[in-house]
Amino acid sequence: MKLALPGCLHNACAATQAGAAHAAGAPGFWYGLWHGIIFPLAWIVSLFTDKVAVYAVPNSGGWYDFGFFLGIVVFGVGAKGGHRVVVQRR
Repeated sequence: MKLALPGCLHNACAATQAGAAHAAGAPGFWYGLWHGIIFPLAWIVSLFTDKVAVYAVPNSGGWYDFGFFLGIVVFGVGAKGGHRVVVQRR
């Protein structure tokens, strides 16, 4: 047990991304944003066909993830589900 944490920390410094993730033309922030916005539709279509995926792999990494997150939360599903209901009692 005492060696588990140092072993994990040692292996964490060796983490690398695939070379294809940094290739020119890999989807970046704007594609991530678009994929986040169309996520609900893409998810439904992906249930019926293997040719549609909801997440692009390989991508540019953090910027694609950030765009995907913004697309879902701000412009996509999260934006429509966050309405406020006010109930007044007399």
